[in-house]
Amino acid sequence: MSLKYCNSLINYSRFETREVNIGGIALGGKNPIRIQSMTNTNTLNTLATVEQCIRIANAGADYIRITAPGVQDAENLYHIKNDFRKKGYNTPLIADIHFNPKAAEVAAAIVEKVRINPGNYADKKRFEQIDFTDLEYTNELEKVHSKLLPLLNICRQNGTAIRIGVNHGSLSDRIMSRFGDTPQGMVESAMEFLRICNGENFQNLVVSLKASNTRIMVQAYRLLVNTMLNESLNYPLHLGVTEAGDGEDGRIRSSVGIGTLLADGLGDTIRVSLTEDPEAEIPVAKEIVNYFSLRSESTSIPSFQYELKNPFQYEKVESVSVNNIGGKNTPIVISDWKANESKSDNNGLNPDYYYLNADVSVENLSVDNNFIFILHDWYKTAREKANVFPFYTDAQFLFYGAKHADLNFVVISNQDVNPKLFDALSETKNVVIIIETFNSNGVSDQRSLLMQLLQAGINLPIIINRNYSEDSASAFQVKAAADLGLLLIDGFSDGIWLRNAGNINNSSIVSASFGILQASRVRTTKTEFISCPSCGRTMFDLQTVTSEIKSRTSHLKHLKIGIMGCIVNGPGEMADADYGYVGAAAGKVTLYKGKQVVKKNIPSELAVNELIQIIKENNDWLDSL
Repeated sequence: MSLKYCNSLINYSRFETREVNIGGIALGGKNPIRIQSMTNTNTLNTLATVEQCIRIANAGADYIRITAPGVQDAENLYHIKNDFRKKGYNTPLIADIHFNPKAAEVAAAIVEKVRINPGNYADKKRFEQIDFTDLEYTNELEKVHSKLLPLLNICRQNGTAIRIGVNHGSLSDRIMSRFGDTPQGMVESAMEFLRICNGENFQNLVVSLKASNTRIMVQAYRLLVNTMLNESLNYPLHLGVTEAGDGEDGRIRSSVGIGTLLADGLGDTIRVSLTEDPEAEIPVAKEIVNYFSLRSESTSIPSFQYELKNPFQYEKVESVSVNNIGGKNTPIVISDWKANESKSDNNGLNPDYYYLNADVSVENLSVDNNFIFILHDWYKTAREKANVFPFYTDAQFLFYGAKHADLNFVVISNQDVNPKLFDALSETKNVVIIIETFNSNGVSDQRSLLMQLLQAGINLPIIINRNYSEDSASAFQVKAAADLGLLLIDGFSDGIWLRNAGNINNSSIVSASFGILQASRVRTTKTEFISCPSCGRTMFDLQTVTSEIKSRTSHLKHLKIGIMGCIVNGPGEMADADYGYVGAAAGKVTLYKGKQVVKKNIPSELAVNELIQIIKENNDWLDSL
């Protein structure tokens, strides 16, 4: 089986897809990576929707998406588009459709692109397990074909593009029954529609496979590209982590998922789905895209012959355990030591190890923390201290060997690789390797070094070190998450160490470090909120409700809580959430425990209190400290 899903694992180059025209702004091919967002106004409110479209366009979006849940909403797209154009804006508009083929057909004659969801466009969603025979399954696909064909004809006549937009949270009963809510199921959901379109010679297509779980999202896109290559297809990719949340968490989760794919050259347009105003998504998306524009200028990266493990499923690279690092331990966080820093500065999170500067006195260091000290000063002043460990350059390690009986840290880069170093590392079991890079394509540079270590049979724990010079916390979060996400999702790292020379306080760096580990699904240290970005289907003020739920439950670090504006993706996208808060109708909320409905149609003004009561009744509540 071929595992190919990108041009190269070493040299950055964008995977070239076919070009699709969307209202005069081409997507795919050799075009730039396009940026988009989505309105969250009521589509029947023409004025409010046009005003929001203007704000999104002014922020720099290439495309704007508007929900059209019914035929009346789809028809009103004419007035929205007309008024938007009269204001002097030519940004292409996209209709977002769920459940309603007729609404899609109406919208396709008005806007430049229509997004349909294979999970609910032709199939009815009843959350049923159905055992189809192969013949029955084929017959179901024929029904899908017949429902899709009218839309293809209208789009062909009007030059309208289609996005086949799969959501992990809304796969059809037919797909779920045969494939489950897996990356394979997501890929097959998309491919069924792509094959129908291809068979009808309709090529004006874009495809997406979104999930709130970054690991599933990345694996699904990789598997999709692999599948399209095997079938000689190359449609443009729309990337996004759905229900990413807000603030730091939303930026980090989006950057982990989107950045991992962009790092391997995948992706033609992106949407950062934040539970914030739509125009706030655009600067974050620009930050991500611009960061990857420098990749082609990277210096040479050594190639490797080691066979990459399966990129379509998660498998932690095995390492030995050294103290509390590697083996079965969760990945650690290293941070630079700041003398006046306290645990409360880091939202209650302490790094597992602090790196000490050369001028730090070790006399009064807390015995509750672990420290790393450069070799010379460790040997002079700290070698008798149980919680201080030496830090070596590669040359120091070759000359002196491991001096601490239990734990030694050695920093190396691709430029340091040589047989003597690898031999020395192979002969020790009490060493943790820190790998650093200053290559503009640092992800591939570090992946190359990791693969060389594996090829040499070195299974010592690995810490990924990255260095930045950012004055903006948001820029730092985006870049660090984009850089580390790929290696963490591919199971390579036993810890991370982020450093920044710019004007960002250390507590922000520590918070981002733990956030990246959690977004990459390798270590949980805080409550995880899965909240959608809101759209015209949302049944309540999502930003206000999300803020209230977070303020009252963020101390429940052992829980995942889903906050969904409507039923479209709610139950599915919360598949691994412990509790869910989902809009059911105007002013009504349905509450979930796992996948099970607990209370239906609760008045929204009572719903947060009811959610907390359900958490308490299930013995998951803890009093905040």
